[in-house]
Amino acid sequence: MPPLSQPQIPIIGLVGGVGSGKTSLTRWLGQRLRVAVVDADAAGHAALLEPEVRRALRARFGPEIFDPEGQVIRSRLAVRVFGATPRHREARQMLEAIVHPVIRRRLEEAIANYRQRGEYDLILLDAAVMLEAGWNNLCDVLVFVDAPLEQRQARVQAMRCWTTEELEHREASQWPLDDKRTAADFVVDNSGELEAAGRQLLEFLQHRFPHLADRLAATVPARTPASPVLP
Repeated sequence: MPPLSQPQIPIIGLVGGVGSGKTSLTRWLGQRLRVAVVDADAAGHAALLEPEVRRALRARFGPEIFDPEGQVIRSRLAVRVFGATPRHREARQMLEAIVHPVIRRRLEEAIANYRQRGEYDLILLDAAVMLEAGWNNLCDVLVFVDAPLEQRQARVQAMRCWTTEELEHREASQWPLDDKRTAADFVVDNSGELEAAGRQLLEFLQHRFPHLADRLAATVPARTPASPVLP
């Protein structure tokens, strides 16, 4: 009798408000399972280094968003695209048309690389604009990480030095949180201790993907989340 095939490594999409604690939750999970992380933000940074992307950005937004070495000044680009006005929306649509196809290609390459290596129990895809860009169709399940606005504001002010206004501008450029929550297969309450939120996520994943329970029961050395593979 031939051996049973191993289940395909599941891809878990993480969404939530800015500062909801997705990164901390990912680290917590990576201490208990062999987790590979595909970071869309890192893929976006790498996309801005590609010559064809920079040429397109220069044509659309002008030379003022570049430094003397020809690198994109992300803060200047952010001022142009993040906000709720028609001008911001138009600029954001132009930016997305340029960079989103490149980012998606990098995400697909990273996922394929991790699955081919077969060293991980699951793959986490972290993308702030997961639903807006349609990248959720790369995932097997979508998890919404929920946290109160006050906690999220405190986190982004401490970690990213963003003002409340900057947070509002960023979130005005994304789907409303209620819509993201509705689109998710599961909601993690991250308003309290990280351990409690992590246990919620872990129980859901074991129920949805039973082979993960076997992995947790085995004596597997804990690994921290891997860096994105961005060929």
